[in-house]
Amino acid sequence: MRCLTTFVRLTGRATSLSWIPSESVAGWLRSGFDLRLAHYDDPPQDSIGAADEVARLRDDDRLRFANVLSGWADFEGPAPVGGFDADAGLVMGSTTVRLGAGTATFMGYALPVLRPDPDVQVDRVVLTQTVGGRTGVPLPRPVRHPPYVRWQAPIVWTTLSLTLHRDGRVEADLVGASAFPRHWVYGTDGKLSHKSGVTRMQDWMDHSFGMRTPWGEQDSPALVVAAESALERALSGQIMEGASRPDVQRLAAGAVLTRQGEAGTEVFLVLDGVLDVDVAGDLVAEVGPGAVIGERAVLEGGTRTATVTARTDARVVRVPGAALDQVRLQELSQLHRREND
Repeated sequence: MRCLTTFVRLTGRATSLSWIPSESVAGWLRSGFDLRLAHYDDPPQDSIGAADEVARLRDDDRLRFANVLSGWADFEGPAPVGGFDADAGLVMGSTTVRLGAGTATFMGYALPVLRPDPDVQVDRVVLTQTVGGRTGVPLPRPVRHPPYVRWQAPIVWTTLSLTLHRDGRVEADLVGASAFPRHWVYGTDGKLSHKSGVTRMQDWMDHSFGMRTPWGEQDSPALVVAAESALERALSGQIMEGASRPDVQRLAAGAVLTRQGEAGTEVFLVLDGVLDVDVAGDLVAEVGPGAVIGERAVLEGGTRTATVTARTDARVVRVPGAALDQVRLQELSQLHRREND
């Protein structure tokens, strides 16, 4: 007779941090950032601890808001029960703007935390939490819905789920999010695990208010991709902080970035969007923001080893492979032999 291990009390934690990358702002709004009336955010760290560390990041102006989801499930007996911890909830940041020779900081406006009743099954308990709000700084703009002009900033949010299984597994997912800004998800071990794949600033400004938010009638499903490796994060820093201005290329959904068998000596850093990696007709990977691709052609005779196609609209930085750290590229190429997996 097969016997499953029963965990009397199982706990878990997931966190999302939301921040504004420099490449995610475009159009007339970008001019305010370029004039330093507002500021972009540096990428968050690779791992975070408890809720007090998230609060410290907030106090250091390192994030716009955070969703801290922590909870428990009891599996003693056939009918499990579950609930949320006291430290679960929203950590709302602030917005600092430059006014003349000084600055002013405006606290964000927090919306009520949304928590449906736990989804309880025989073998698992699923906890779901939506948090969000808007900046304290007005953002007057035309919009596509009545009243066609808005004074307040659009709403930002994330919806996290935490699944606690009877067999001891704990899984975290980003199941919904606003189209802007970038959202990073940290799993139960506190390490960066997933990212929102696309930022759509204009859609966010046009639609994210009123009934088109979780506090109205709808959430927006999040397009999520796995986080890149720490090695790729190191290379992306070298690419973006180089002496020359990054060569940004825009791709429409369906556009081919590289084609297997063709010549190529450039490496690409994905800034935004999701791309499919195909080898000999087989989909071997999907990559998103932060991924560095194309290094194998640089190291292996100048011939592309995969076809890379934009699944969504995307932005990538193109850089000569010879300009990058060759030892790091060699290490990355060992991680990217996906056809062997």
